[in-house]
Amino acid sequence: MLEKLFHLKEKGTTVRTEIIAGITTFLAMAYILAVNPDMLGATGMSVQGVFLATAISSGVATLVMGLVANYPVALAPGMGVNALFTYTICFQYGMSPSAALACVFVSGVIFLIISVTGIRKAIINAIPAQLKLAIGAGIGFFIAFIGLANANIIVADGATKVALGDLSNPVVLLSVFGILLTILLLARKVKAAVFYGLVATAVVGIIAGLCGVEGMPSLPSAVVSANLDFSLVGSVFNGFSELFSHPSAIIAIFSLLFVDFFDTAGTLVGVANRANLVNENGDLENLDKALLADSTGTVVGAIMGTSTVTSFVESTSGVEAGGRTGLTAVTTGVMFFLAIFFSPLLASVTSAVTAPALVVVGILMAQQLKGIDWDNFVYAASGFVTIIFMVLAYSISDGIALGFITYAVAMIGTGKAKDIKPIVWGLVVLFIVYFGFIL
Repeated sequence: MLEKLFHLKEKGTTVRTEIIAGITTFLAMAYILAVNPDMLGATGMSVQGVFLATAISSGVATLVMGLVANYPVALAPGMGVNALFTYTICFQYGMSPSAALACVFVSGVIFLIISVTGIRKAIINAIPAQLKLAIGAGIGFFIAFIGLANANIIVADGATKVALGDLSNPVVLLSVFGILLTILLLARKVKAAVFYGLVATAVVGIIAGLCGVEGMPSLPSAVVSANLDFSLVGSVFNGFSELFSHPSAIIAIFSLLFVDFFDTAGTLVGVANRANLVNENGDLENLDKALLADSTGTVVGAIMGTSTVTSFVESTSGVEAGGRTGLTAVTTGVMFFLAIFFSPLLASVTSAVTAPALVVVGILMAQQLKGIDWDNFVYAASGFVTIIFMVLAYSISDGIALGFITYAVAMIGTGKAKDIKPIVWGLVVLFIVYFGFIL
């Protein structure tokens, strides 16, 4: 049955490898179950309610991705877009949480429509092949930066913006140990090295007596929790009356569309390249089905009571652990559902433990740089801008947008403007409007 569903032999993988990869992906992104409720809870929403909405919407969307698209990609309420939900739509625009959820719902329905009609697929496939490589490599640098920052190996600095953290801190040292151990395992070509490195880091942290130290958890006093809060389910429908009368509603919906569209596009391109899910024409396999899963997740998430659900860049950790099919995603989806009842155990998955996986996955994804034609200034300039702004602006979508604009300008400079596809021209105009009038 599994072979028929996921084509494991064709993809050169096994059930064991896929399950390990799915667990690896879950552990790498389990932080969202703590961070998202905290972020949305600032609006007055029930923290336990957001936790339940996060777990269920992530589980549903990830299962759809695995079963329908056969992609090893997991989904959850996106980081960045949840901040947009809280600090811009609710705080800056003054919309209630229910109205903000209505904005998410409408954006999800629009995504669903343009996914079914093939518009999203056409746009993503129109991205020049060289820019797709730059996006994949840029995501590698981006995810490594997230890991380094979360582990306090890299910290904020008033004089130099960022600086090296305190390497005498035992929690920081634990992350450094995890990074070096994972690199060692990969260098020795150990299968599922990322997963083993992650588990070993957690075990060493416990043995070293770091439980309870700042940045590390205390051992949970309970394992199972049945404290389920369904208070947010359906609250989205209370926000439509405010949505239709609020002057900022259109801007809010467009912002959600923009960020989710290009975050998803970048993540799917990056993961698909690493998982060999690209055909001979350079197009992503089953892309329409993958986008359908993403859209469905956003609609379900809004109904359950959380912000936009999107494909997670941490899925690359599962790919590097050997995941090549939807069985990886199905495993991760099941883990999200189990997390509803085993939330106390999630306290063991901290940034110090997951940082090594993110950093090492960043190294592996950065290898896509070798495919970029650096002797061609058009690709060199647009690729560099895509990568550097993805990291420094802390945004996949902003990096893609600025890379597109640079690509168009460089093509004009070389007298090749006529070779730019109409869809790319349309996106360039959209990006300029977004940066100039919306952002």
